[in-house]
Amino acid sequence: MGYAMSRLEIESELFDGSKVTNEAGSSTRSNKPLHNVDHEIAQLTNLRSGPHERLRQLMPGKQQLPVSPVKMLAGREGNYSGRGRFSSADRCHMLSRYLPVNGPWLVDQMTSRAYVSQFSADGSLFVAGFQGSDIRIYNVDRGWKVQKNILAKSLRWTVTDTSLSPDQRYLVYASMSPIVHIVNVGSATTESLSKITEIHEGLDFSAADDGGYPFGIFSVKFSTDGRELVAGSNDNSIYVYDLEANKLSLRIVAHTADVNTVTFADESGNLIYSGSDDSLCKVWDRRCFIAKDTPAGVLMGHLEGITFLDSRGDGRYFISNGKDQTIKLWDIRKMSSNTSCNVGFRSYEWDYRWMDYPPQARDLKHPCDQSVATYKGHSVLRTLIRCYFSPEYSSTGQKYIYTGSHDSCVYIYDVVTGAQVAVLKHHTSPVRDCSWHPYYPMLVSSSWDGDVVKWGFSGNGEAPAPMSNMRIRRRYYY
Repeated sequence: MGYAMSRLEIESELFDGSKVTNEAGSSTRSNKPLHNVDHEIAQLTNLRSGPHERLRQLMPGKQQLPVSPVKMLAGREGNYSGRGRFSSADRCHMLSRYLPVNGPWLVDQMTSRAYVSQFSADGSLFVAGFQGSDIRIYNVDRGWKVQKNILAKSLRWTVTDTSLSPDQRYLVYASMSPIVHIVNVGSATTESLSKITEIHEGLDFSAADDGGYPFGIFSVKFSTDGRELVAGSNDNSIYVYDLEANKLSLRIVAHTADVNTVTFADESGNLIYSGSDDSLCKVWDRRCFIAKDTPAGVLMGHLEGITFLDSRGDGRYFISNGKDQTIKLWDIRKMSSNTSCNVGFRSYEWDYRWMDYPPQARDLKHPCDQSVATYKGHSVLRTLIRCYFSPEYSSTGQKYIYTGSHDSCVYIYDVVTGAQVAVLKHHTSPVRDCSWHPYYPMLVSSSWDGDVVKWGFSGNGEAPAPMSNMRIRRRYYY
């Protein structure tokens, strides 16, 4: 079921087995699987989100997935699995069929572009950063009340990234500057103004060997233990900052172009993934640097620059969003030690910041593509659009990949089949970032139109307030 204001397109078979019904007047798209991942990750995904074998055989006849909630509940009550309860995979099988596609409900409406937005690890907080220097932290458990409104210090162009510490006490924010600022989120002050109501401590990422030239930071992330920050910058480098020692601990000249995205691979903090405008993904193992600025491996497959990376959290798999209009799934065991493959000369001129992607380039393939799977349908133009795995345990089992898009939509793909299982439409400008609640079927999208909205599965019949009754402000962007 969808609401008129959301113009939702979805494969309804995921819910009740009925025929696919596309809304009249919606954009055409293919519901056919793009591929079936013939790889270990398909088995891992199925193990995380598939029901117990005996629950599948609850009723006589051929096995069929997904197993209906009635059958799942009957199997649990009859203790068919022998455990007397649902396993984590059973719960994921139940919850992953209820996608956050109803709505949207308006969370906030600003007069400047939204660049970043993310739930905290436990889903109790939500952070949104805007080009107009506002960073808002919403308390999800208290009706999305603004818990803290931070006015970014020394802003250059926009808030490029934010990251919450694992204990949710601190937030760091970056701009087109080598200084990353850190703010105490747990303080009682709601309005956080640097040197007026609070201190926004500046962490200097400049290195002695950077030539003294100013640079900007596109991406910043806390380590799982909260002791370090990793950052990617437009001086082609990766930086690691030691928060306990309060100093820069590592600089790697990692790529031959801007490092748009960087993240820790897993909880250990030993592996770092990076993606760049040089179209390469690289893996860095801090335990065994063979030579200065030499990665553990390189992954080729994108034909254009990379806008974002998201790790599956297992130190093996990650996804990347690319300006070649694709998401790619990677297994680092397939990485190579060099980039000897010749992609060839590009026969067209193109800049993603103001031009559409050339039609003749859409079917091109990298001659040495090392990716496990490719996902197409969304649009990556104008800005560094982000993509993610859906939540892990007790929610979806990372069964889906979701992404913002230049065409103002949010796209959800099935990891194994590559099929688009949902397209969420509401915004009127590019959706740069979006975030899926770690435990509930709830997704929040933020856009250059200034709207922050949440999508959900309205299991209790609750309907969103009609947007026509809400005050819509006229926006002007320059």
